[in-house]
Amino acid sequence: MPERESRRPEAAAGAGRARVGAWFALAAALVVADRLSKWLILAIFAPGEVREVTAYFNVVLVFNKGAAFSFLAGASGWQTPLFAAVAIAAAVIVSVLLVRAAGSPLFKLGLALILGGAIGNLWDRLQYGQVVDFLDVHAFGWHWPAFNVADAGISVGAALLIIDSFLIRHEPERSAQG
Repeated sequence: MPERESRRPEAAAGAGRARVGAWFALAAALVVADRLSKWLILAIFAPGEVREVTAYFNVVLVFNKGAAFSFLAGASGWQTPLFAAVAIAAAVIVSVLLVRAAGSPLFKLGLALILGGAIGNLWDRLQYGQVVDFLDVHAFGWHWPAFNVADAGISVGAALLIIDSFLIRHEPERSAQG
């Protein structure tokens, strides 16, 4: 019997690593989907080319040297290393949180999506000096800024973290003896 007890912490650690590995695998899958989608768009579209898919959605090839919503896109180029450094820092912090955090699956899903998105856009900044965007949503004369699969992962991940923060969790009751 003592042998079993000595193996339990190792088994639990192995299971924990496998669960963490699944979140990193999800982040990697998002990076692959982002890279493949951008490769396809770059192979088919000319810069600025627009193809209408529906009355509310176009596919267009645009490049964004800025951050979200083209923030600082018109700057002279100094923003590219800054945004690359921010993406690297975010990837490190999110990775540490994924490994160490005891959060809910929803929380870890959000982190994995943010991690995959950050790496996808970082790859663009390192390869092209800008981010490849191609999804264009519009309605009633209003256009959302063009975005990509990595951006969608970051946005959905952030939304999941916000939702997770509002969920009520009940702590297990502790005995009076402690």
